[in-house]
Amino acid sequence: MSVFSIEFFCCLLLCAVSWNCTSPDTTPAATSSTPPNVCQGSYFEEAEADSLHKVWLADLDARKEWEERAEIIRSGIIAGAELDQGPAFTPLNPLIQGKQIREGYTVENVAIESLPGFFVTGNLYRPLEYSGKLAGILSPHGHWREEYDYGRFRADKQRLCANLARMGAIVFAYDMIGYGDSDQVDHDHPQGVALQTWNSMRALDFLLTLPEIDSEKLAITGASGGGTQSFLLAAIDSRIAVSVPVVQVSAHFFGGCMCESGMPIHKSEVHQTSNVEIAALMAPKPMLLVSDGEDWTQHTPEVEFPYIQHVYSLYDAEEQVENVHLAAEGHSYGINKRKAVYPFLAKHLGLSLEALKDAEGKLHEKEESLMSRESLSVFNKAHPKPGHAVQGNDAVWALWK
Repeated sequence: MSVFSIEFFCCLLLCAVSWNCTSPDTTPAATSSTPPNVCQGSYFEEAEADSLHKVWLADLDARKEWEERAEIIRSGIIAGAELDQGPAFTPLNPLIQGKQIREGYTVENVAIESLPGFFVTGNLYRPLEYSGKLAGILSPHGHWREEYDYGRFRADKQRLCANLARMGAIVFAYDMIGYGDSDQVDHDHPQGVALQTWNSMRALDFLLTLPEIDSEKLAITGASGGGTQSFLLAAIDSRIAVSVPVVQVSAHFFGGCMCESGMPIHKSEVHQTSNVEIAALMAPKPMLLVSDGEDWTQHTPEVEFPYIQHVYSLYDAEEQVENVHLAAEGHSYGINKRKAVYPFLAKHLGLSLEALKDAEGKLHEKEESLMSRESLSVFNKAHPKPGHAVQGNDAVWALWK
């Protein structure tokens, strides 16, 4: 068992106390079949969420008050996602193959075992040339699932990871459950929150097995459902040093998919919280919120960001949290959002922006050919899925138990 796993489960002992994935314009309402204490989709009306957060804010006059509340919220995530009943930290048995050499970086196809026979699959982006210790960045993806616009194979994901590698970081882009090579369970698995959060923890474990990784410079960034994975992991795993959730932190919207809010991580018999407060658990470490004008983050400058900024002020760390709001844009991890993220990560991870600058010194993403889904896939005819792979929702969850 790793040092982290021992510390993590010691903390647990000390702690207090039909859904579908949706596009930005389609949010499921809770129904009579919704389990108790599960906060799904647009759980609050926007005005209700604004008022409630103002009430909570009025109760936070001192750092001690926030830290007491933060412990309840963190404990609620751990218990609600059944991470306090979680499995052992078993060997990752990494498979790394299919190295491609690109302009300024390399890409390898990776699988690790988060549970024996259950694989986290993705791509590892590294700088082509480097020396010394490097920052490590996790890059989960959101619920884009069209054949031409899919998960970690998307154009925006490839460009983000490629440029972060050019800047001097090692980046692991990994599949949501039920996406890409991760086809051992359905994406709407009833315990999707638990499985995906666990996979993110194990993905971080994997980065730390790489000898060139600087354990003090670990970050996570993703958009939409990948933003949810980003702030959830940052909330419960103290190894994350920098968090950048994109187009997802909302006071009224709790995530429209089972993998985001299908387990009771926001509410218990003793508390009610929101994704704003979960994101604020990152304080006082660096965090950037990227928001836009066409989804549930449209009021971030007036609602979500001031609340989080107040939490940071309790640590005298207001300068550590930022918001870039793109009022004329919609739900994506598009070019302007990426151009906001690069300088923030460069600043807080010690990365270089020189490889991304044009002749005038402005940030400019290189034009490059995208890699095919086939070339980025981990399992294929040449590299079949290992024979001990477990298949099916019940069979995988049995590994947890």
